This record gives sequence, C-alpha cells and structure tokens, in this order.
Amino acid sequence: MPSISVSRSTALVGVCALLAALVVAGHRLAATGAATAPEVVAPLEPATPVSSTRKVVVHVVGAVRRPGLYRLREGARVADAVARAGGATARAYLGGVNLAAPLVDGTQVLVPLRIPTAASQAPVDGVDPPPALSAAPGQTLSLSTATAAQLDELPGVGPVTAQKILDYRAEHGVIRSVDELDAVPGIGPARIEQLRDLVTP
Repeated sequence: MPSISVSRSTALVGVCALLAALVVAGHRLAATGAATAPEVVAPLEPATPVSSTRKVVVHVVGAVRRPGLYRLREGARVADAVARAGGATARAYLGGVNLAAPLVDGTQVLVPLRIPTAASQAPVDGVDPPPALSAAPGQTLSLSTATAAQLDELPGVGPVTAQKILDYRAEHGVIRSVDELDAVPGIGPARIEQLRDLVTP
C-alpha cells in the first residue's frame, strides 16, 4: 500500500509541475505575440485643401453695357470683368485696355471710348485706330468721350477738374448737355459759357 501512495503523490506533483510549465509557456507565447504584432498607426488626416473661392472686387466703368462693382474669382483677367459688365459697347476702344492683365482687388477697370474726329480712319484689318489725343482745329470736343489729357487742354480746366469730369461721367454715364457741367465741382456758369463753343455733350 505505501508504494501506491507514493506513486500517486509523485504523479500529482508531476501534473502540477506540468500545468505550471504550460502556464509559463502560455505567458511567454502571449508576450512574444504581443511584441511581434505590427504597430497600428492612425491614418494621417488629409491636408486641408487651399481654398480656391477667394474673390476680388473691381469697379468696371467706361464703354461697357452694365458699369458697376463686380465680384470675380481670384486670378481672373480684365477680359473676365468686361464680360461680367455685359461686354464692351460698339463705341469701345479695346486697344486702350489690357484685357489680359490680372485683376487686383479694389481697382477700377476703365474701357475707353473711341474719339470720333474728322481725321479718324476706318479700321485696318479689324483693328480700330487709337483715339486722337486732341481735337482737330475748329472741332468741338465731346464731353462724353474725351480723355483726361484732352479735357486738360480746355481753357480753365486743369488736371484736377479734368479728373472730376471723368469721375462724374463714370458715375452718371454720358453727359447729355454742356450745362450739366454745372454739377461738376469747380465748374460754374462763367466757366460753362467759356467752354460752350468748344465742347459738345
């Protein structure tokens, strides 16, 4: 009988040792698996795209169908602003404006008018001749189409008053009467009478 008890005790000790070995081996395998598992990296957030919706505001005046303030995308050209203003009129002199120039926020786009003169020529190859810088002798100057340089040549009209006439014209459109000059700061009835025979609306 004693020999049988020893055998069972020995077997029990052996089973316990085997279980302990299995537990240790299991822990080691788990640790090894955790060490070799690939590291999970969170995906990078996509970079915020650069906004392409920035706008510029320009003031389109002169020989266009709908003068006014227009908001266009950044990078647009003068041609785009003219198109937004209804396009150039038949009297526009497009040779006097750079349609390819990029628009700058807060600037004015001026489309000049052709100046009809006695010496004006017909277009050559579809290109209009440049406007004359001054009226021909004995010819009156049109207040609705004259440039600042032409207005500056009139008696009693300096560069400051010439610019005021252009500003008035840009705001109110064509000048319909010589007497309308009375609304321009710096021009009174006496000056109007002095200019009456030299200019036309």
